[in-house]
Amino acid sequence: MSIIYETNNCVLIDHRDYISKIYKNVVNGKELNSHTLLAKLFHIVSENSKSRKRKYNCDRFSVETTKVCKMYEKFIKDLPEDIKVNIKNKYMSIDTSNVRDLSKTLFESTIFDHTGLNGGNNSNAPLKCKVKSKYFLIPPRSRFYCGCIKKYTKLNRTFDIIVADPPWWNKYIRRLNGANDKLSYSMMYNEGIASIPVEKLLAPNCLVAVWCTNSPSNVAAVKDEIFPKWGIKYVATWYWIKVTVDLGTVCHFASENMKQPYERIILGTVGDVKAIPDDRLVVGIPSALHSHKPPLLDLLTPYVTTQNPETLELFARYLLPDTTSIGYEPLKWQHENLYESIS
Repeated sequence: MSIIYETNNCVLIDHRDYISKIYKNVVNGKELNSHTLLAKLFHIVSENSKSRKRKYNCDRFSVETTKVCKMYEKFIKDLPEDIKVNIKNKYMSIDTSNVRDLSKTLFESTIFDHTGLNGGNNSNAPLKCKVKSKYFLIPPRSRFYCGCIKKYTKLNRTFDIIVADPPWWNKYIRRLNGANDKLSYSMMYNEGIASIPVEKLLAPNCLVAVWCTNSPSNVAAVKDEIFPKWGIKYVATWYWIKVTVDLGTVCHFASENMKQPYERIILGTVGDVKAIPDDRLVVGIPSALHSHKPPLLDLLTPYVTTQNPETLELFARYLLPDTTSIGYEPLKWQHENLYESIS
């Protein structure tokens, strides 16, 4: 991840910059071309023209939301003005409705049946490869397995870092199922996630990060059901703050059980892992693609004791260097339509 600015327990990241570094000099036959994610996907602007002057009444929030809100406000207040201006100039060009239309089109055009397909890139250079008549970008030193995660827990390998983005059961996706099945995906109940034998994949010293919704039942399930079943000790919660190009939040902070501008990253460990700070904020402009999380490896790697750690992504929809990715759609966000050439 490209870290733009870091202070205390907060970090500002740039998802697209990180991707640009991965796909520099992509090998395509005898040609070399550099690519990055479409800039339009990060033109996230607020529907509220007064968002930059937004003031929050933190007293009406839950204790947790109040804490996150105040940390975010202080971080933005202390952020150097030139960084704010540079980000806005970099990403501000089209309106949100066009971004949403683009996101929907790309989601529908990247639905593939790759079940049972395994592959990867053992070289030190990114590749552009043809898979079932479609072209995909494959990062260096990466491997992917398409299919049910439970099947691939028999890899006879262990990993030092595991990142999981489970398809939590929620009402929004259930509504999409009814409106347009192309925009939806299969969801899992908490007990189904807990039943995945992740414990077979854990190195003796392992750091596990789970993306989690703000649902109290899901948060409790990770800490009290899923982690214990996997043999993992809960240690910390981080917060991904989703912001617009002017660094205002994508939506208002809200009271409990309402949409928030943040998601949780719940962290657990096995064995010897360096002390992980609690309540860390990760601030960044989100991709407009649904559930397209920013890569976390640069933020997690400093806490493991193993040099060149083996990394695993579960429920993956994209690939990363030095990482094994498992899920039904690990090539989804690798399709060439999501990328543009850069000089």
